[in-house]
Amino acid sequence: MMSILILLLTITCAATAISNGNQTTQTMQCPSSSNLACGIPGVPGKHGSNGAPGRDGRDGRDGRDGAKGDQGLKGKTGPQGPPGDKGLSGAEGPAGAKGDRGPRGPPGPKGASELMPSKNWKECVWRNLNDGKDNGLVQECVFTKKLSDTALHVYWTGALRIHACNGCCKRWYFTFDGAECPGPLPIDGVAYMQTGASQDLHRVRHIEGHCNNIDKGQVRVGFWIGNCNGYGNADGYTGWNSVSRIFVEEVPKAQA
Repeated sequence: MMSILILLLTITCAATAISNGNQTTQTMQCPSSSNLACGIPGVPGKHGSNGAPGRDGRDGRDGRDGAKGDQGLKGKTGPQGPPGDKGLSGAEGPAGAKGDRGPRGPPGPKGASELMPSKNWKECVWRNLNDGKDNGLVQECVFTKKLSDTALHVYWTGALRIHACNGCCKRWYFTFDGAECPGPLPIDGVAYMQTGASQDLHRVRHIEGHCNNIDKGQVRVGFWIGNCNGYGNADGYTGWNSVSRIFVEEVPKAQA
């Protein structure tokens, strides 16, 4: 019994504190009321073996879906991107069906070849005409015109002159059945001399033009001499020591 009492007093005097796996030993003084001496603390005991791992806990339940948030504000438009590569050309589609032939159109106007199936012309010529008249008909050439809707092409080639005058003028012109060309304008030519009191110059001259609005049938084409507008009489001469000619041809009218 005494031995058990001594052992309890010894344990009371010694206190061992163990925290977080580290051992700390502190010796305390025996209570003053005790008549027994405190013994030396014993050696700390060894840690016990680790227990077996516990079982995994059960999976928790799925959480509920959260509430839908408000829609955010629209962002600003970004800068334009660079142009893309050019796409491939599409395949050519099949040709459409040929349409039906349309109705035949009305006949067109007659062409020049239909109006004039062959040339119709005449040339009247004189050798050494030597006509010294100052006014009047020099020569005429009778021509048969086949169609009404055609024109007459005429020209004169031969020697003309004025003589022994200063500042003088003579006019040569064509007539058709005694009247000058009714359209578009008269067919004529003039010779003017500024200083020629002692001059006698014969020169070959050419006068040409077209006349419209002449009926078909026989036409008397005349070549005349007269005075220039605004000038008095002068000494004229037609055809000298050469061939003179009047040429007449029926041709289609000119385009509008």
